Amino acid sequence: MHSVMSDFAFELAKLLALEGSDFIKQLKLIASLNDFCPLEGENDIFTVGGEKCGDYSNLLNAARKAVSHGYRVYILPNPKGTRSADFIFEQKGIYKLYDLKTISGSSSVGNRLKESIGQTNRVLLNIRCRYDARLMAMEIRRFFEYSFDGIEVLIFKGTKLISVTRRFALHPKFKQQFRCVYER
Repeated sequence: MHSVMSDFAFELAKLLALEGSDFIKQLKLIASLNDFCPLEGENDIFTVGGEKCGDYSNLLNAARKAVSHGYRVYILPNPKGTRSADFIFEQKGIYKLYDLKTISGSSSVGNRLKESIGQTNRVLLNIRCRYDARLMAMEIRRFFEYSFDGIEVLIFKGTKLISVTRRFALHPKFKQQFRCVYER
């Protein structure tokens, strides 16, 4: 008999070999697993337990921000020995997998983005400190230059949501346009 974590680890591990519509089907399958329960007092945050993990308060903080932007959030378990993403976000039937990086230091975005390479192709930066927009723009661009399968860096800054796609990040005027959006 399998434990919940081994089932999740198995289903999450399958994601690494999938692309395109097969990847999305697998995300939907994972989100539909009966092991997910709504978090008490939260209608759009689902979990399978894991409230004891050290990063849980950061996960919950980011999940609540995502819900405020219209997402349904599935907090994924973190199976031991497996580098996996933290969330499945669902909005209007569209499912996306994100790795959370909570930013609380003044020059940590580049290192945190590097950690995500190979984990998932979408990263969520939850900014919890003052961070220089010019430096962040350079670090995001560098992430897309090194992460060939990177699709999106989603940024939560206060109540603001900023989506940076590969195409936007590699645009010649990205740094100026990003600063306008980020600093507004």
